[in-house]
Amino acid sequence: MQTTLRVTAASFLLLALFGCAAPPAKKDPRDPWERMNRTTYKFNDKVDKAVLRPLARGYQKVTPGFFRTGVSNFFDNLEYPLVIVNDLLQAKFTTAGKDTGRLLMNSTLGIGGLLDPASSAGLQKNINDLGLTLAQWGAGKGPYVVIPFLGPSDVRDGLARIPSSYGSPMNYIGDGWKTHYSLWAVSLLDARYRLLSLDATLDSAYDPYLFLKNAYLQRRDFLANGGQSPNNSNESDADKLLDEATKEENESAPPPK
Repeated sequence: MQTTLRVTAASFLLLALFGCAAPPAKKDPRDPWERMNRTTYKFNDKVDKAVLRPLARGYQKVTPGFFRTGVSNFFDNLEYPLVIVNDLLQAKFTTAGKDTGRLLMNSTLGIGGLLDPASSAGLQKNINDLGLTLAQWGAGKGPYVVIPFLGPSDVRDGLARIPSSYGSPMNYIGDGWKTHYSLWAVSLLDARYRLLSLDATLDSAYDPYLFLKNAYLQRRDFLANGGQSPNNSNESDADKLLDEATKEENESAPPPK
């Protein structure tokens, strides 16, 4: 998303105040490590604004839409075996069958996942991961934590990333480190590109750290509780949760003088 901002002295002061907002006075029991998390968040934010966001915007600017869609489809399909494994671990056998059909259709008719004929055939994308499996098994999510470079998480989801990273099919494509690191770099660029539409909302938040924390925790609770909509409309679900996070973040802001 490309925007041009003309900032007056007054608006610049407001943005500076927003970016330097102090932690809320009331301690959040979900976030006992808030001081450490805010420090990590500031580090991640600086890396993002200096490197990842400009790269993602450049990628969006120089590549056509169909190319970006194909890249996103490819990585979604590449990681989809992990979704099926977690379907099985949660004893969702009907869902696992549908997800297997989606994987096979997109891998063949979809030219290795570049296209998404499965969605047109009614086999919608499902969201599942090891963190959600652990939640189904009764594991508590633990405190909120911001992981360097990786961003928001909780203890349960953070630990689940470790075996998931080893089980990723991306590790088994090609026969050398160059292929692996190239795939990893492109997947990171694609992941950051998908978040560009949220940048303006996050940048204008009174407390971006609080906003992101609320949005993440609400989204994960939503998925862990099986509240995913029937058509798996991730964007609409995320929008609803971001609206709730905005409301909560605004309630924590000090009243105007």
